Amino acid sequence: MSSDPHRVAILVYDGVKLLDVVGPAEVFGEANLLGADYRIVLLSTTGADVTSSIGMRIAVDGSATAQTDSDTLLVPGGAIYPRTPVTRDLARATGNLAARAGRVASVCSGAFVLGATGLLDGRRATTHWKIAGELATRHPKARVEPDAIYVRDGTMYTSAGVTAGIDLALALVEEDHGPDVSREVARSLVVYPQRAGGQSQFSAPLRGSPPRSPALRRVVDLVTADPADDYSLTALAGRLNVSTRHLTRLFREELGTTPARYVESIRFDIAKSLLDQGHTATQAASMAGFPSYESLRRVFARELSISPAAYQRRFATARREQAE
Repeated sequence: MSSDPHRVAILVYDGVKLLDVVGPAEVFGEANLLGADYRIVLLSTTGADVTSSIGMRIAVDGSATAQTDSDTLLVPGGAIYPRTPVTRDLARATGNLAARAGRVASVCSGAFVLGATGLLDGRRATTHWKIAGELATRHPKARVEPDAIYVRDGTMYTSAGVTAGIDLALALVEEDHGPDVSREVARSLVVYPQRAGGQSQFSAPLRGSPPRSPALRRVVDLVTADPADDYSLTALAGRLNVSTRHLTRLFREELGTTPARYVESIRFDIAKSLLDQGHTATQAASMAGFPSYESLRRVFARELSISPAAYQRRFATARREQAE
């Protein structure tokens, strides 16, 4: 590994989300135990300590104006954005720090801070899916990708909400020190190995509230464990020891859908994951429990308005761009 320290400046402010700060910081800190040399400094616009979104005080190391060049600038998100405009002082400090940084990254609504400086103009970017539309509205010159975990455009990195900041930090560690170190950091922190940035922020079973009924939660477990098994209405009712009529009513009242459509949504998410991993569309269809490639293609057309092959090309393109 390089003998030179890698300086990471994290710009914090009142209302910043604590996990957006400490999640990436812990990744860099864990990498240090494996031979990396990340030097983390916490900065605020004035050098004064700040208060996080949950009321915990964050002690900073200095002011943004006194900071020398950094290798990485990280702007975390906060609950105040996009509810309130980014302050002029914060935008100015971000712009000045970014001009002296080797690469710039944001977590969640930190993208609004980057946007306020003009740094996202003409670039691909992402943020939490709930506020991606607002980011695109406020910064129309940015090309917002609403469901990516993180996006790299040159030396600019933006990521989705909260835990996606950990994925982003793992990607930065991999860029600096290779996949073995990144993988070991993930194992040490007991988190998933770094998810590729082109993957969706959320999976089909997570798009709504989790079912209240234990029977319906069991359906998710069953299909995820063995997606190719028989999950017809009769088979499901038998496994759950309820009548077909009762099961249909549970799905209608709790989830507003049918058992067949819900099972299909879980299989659809599994198929996307398999395509992300490099399986062919035919393999993904079979492994995810679809009766044929054509049935998978119809679901992709309905849900995403693209074919499985087009989805896979998009994922592969995002992965290549992040590797360049």
